[in-house]
Amino acid sequence: MRNDQLSILEEMKSVSGDIELLSIGVTMTIGEYAVVDRIADFMNHHPDMNLHIHFGNTSQLLLLLDEGKINLALVEGNYPKDSYGHMNYSTEDYIGVCEVSHTFLKKNPKTMNDLKNERLIVRESGSGTRNILEELLLARGMEISDFERYIEVENMHTIIGLLKRDCGVSFMYKIAVADELESGVLKEIKLSDFKMQHDFDFIWEKDSIYTDKYVEICKELSIFK
Repeated sequence: MRNDQLSILEEMKSVSGDIELLSIGVTMTIGEYAVVDRIADFMNHHPDMNLHIHFGNTSQLLLLLDEGKINLALVEGNYPKDSYGHMNYSTEDYIGVCEVSHTFLKKNPKTMNDLKNERLIVRESGSGTRNILEELLLARGMEISDFERYIEVENMHTIIGLLKRDCGVSFMYKIAVADELESGVLKEIKLSDFKMQHDFDFIWEKDSIYTDKYVEICKELSIFK
């Protein structure tokens, strides 16, 4: 009941004739590159609903859910699935990327280890994008500290801007650089030991009394893809 407090209050408003509020948290990559058009279509079908969109990394959104401050979250990072209700939104390619004419310190890199002398441009701790990279490196006996030179950035637009200026290499969801790849400004780094896809998931508090409602909202947002 404590975690459902936000939804209960909004349901009471809707019964009394006030406009209902839906509060959704999204991670940076999803909010900037994967869901804007979907939300626009959803809101056009629900003109009597207000919407709050909260941006944060995966860790921050989990905390907002636990505190009952948002109804739903759409996350790109890992989370304890047994602790939350969840539904898949999409499955996205996760790739290495650099400026199209970038000169690698180790010519023709074939593996992740071949890139460790490059400058790594990486998101902050707690980011889903960074969390996926950390797990990929761990599986290969590596960690982010193996890259002696790095730039840590809390904004995906800035990372892409730095890549365009040939400031290093990065790893991210392909959807975030789809336009740059298509236009030939950036290129994918093809590695023999690196091929990854990961889910973008809707999540909400487990055993919420509003689970059926959240499932319908998630289904509707997914239909608009």
